[in-house]
Amino acid sequence: MSRRRGVPELDALEALIVRARSDEAVRHRVLAEVDDDGVRRPIHALEVGTTDAGAPLLIVVGGVHGIERIGSEVALAFVAALLGRLAWDRTTRDTLERARLWILPVLNPVGMARGTRANGRGVDLMRNAPGDGVGRATPLVGGQRVSARLPWYRGAAGAPMEAESAALCDVVETELLPRRFSIALDCHSGFGLRDRIWFPHAHTRRPIERLPEVHALATIFDRTHAQHRYVIEPQSRQYLAHGDLWDHLYLRAEANVPEHVFLPLTLEMGSWLWVKKNPRQLFRRHGLFNPLIGHRQQRVLRTHMACLDFMARAACGHAAWLPVDGARLLERELAYNRWYRRHPS
Repeated sequence: MSRRRGVPELDALEALIVRARSDEAVRHRVLAEVDDDGVRRPIHALEVGTTDAGAPLLIVVGGVHGIERIGSEVALAFVAALLGRLAWDRTTRDTLERARLWILPVLNPVGMARGTRANGRGVDLMRNAPGDGVGRATPLVGGQRVSARLPWYRGAAGAPMEAESAALCDVVETELLPRRFSIALDCHSGFGLRDRIWFPHAHTRRPIERLPEVHALATIFDRTHAQHRYVIEPQSRQYLAHGDLWDHLYLRAEANVPEHVFLPLTLEMGSWLWVKKNPRQLFRRHGLFNPLIGHRQQRVLRTHMACLDFMARAACGHAAWLPVDGARLLERELAYNRWYRRHPS
């Protein structure tokens, strides 16, 4: 294991890796190591479930922005719950014999160690992909190339992707895109008073080709968790961005394997609600992006476990709800009415 200073999420993740070693259904990889002033910090990945190359797959990602620790903690709680169920729950075992999970709880370990949004080189990993926004991206928030001293820095024009971004892209392109069905769920915090589930595009208001599939997924989520409080919407309804990593990967899927279904989603936890309930958080470094009171953090983790469990089950059972033929046309019309009536393309 790597040397680490003050990164409890890495401690927790490595403890889970040790715990999982005795279970043949769980496999561990180090995707890359990134430098933190001479300390090599690993990017760990856990694989759970079948090794069948054709099985549906869900990838859960956390810690893309180092200051948003709650994203990593949600992913870690999901791993811990999954390992706990594997010890006794035959239903979970049966599900994982037909599906596969990848979990990357701490994609940006240097940013996590330093408490910064960016990685160790000052680059925002969610603005690091090639490709610019169509039309006017939101100033600054949408990504900038002026300086790494400013937030939302994309990196130098024409430079290779950062090691962390490249590691995630490699996993998605080699493990998810070749499959006929896959979902990605990327856990973040820091937007508004509501929990949101975003889907592409972020670089344009134009709807994605897989809009019928996203709407069908949203529909079964609404029916399965009728009391949920998530706002499900295209990210472009909030702002436009350059270099969005999930847009980049989604467009790669559409260009190279258009017959496959790849649905990248972002869980954006509404951290302003935590500040509203505890205004003193504004005076603490991590207070704007994380629940700092113990019982509130426990409530956040409980809330989102149901969402992650649903996504795993939806991936496994996708054949029962994916729309085909005429049903796709109906789902597309319903999706336009739900999400784009105010923003015609």
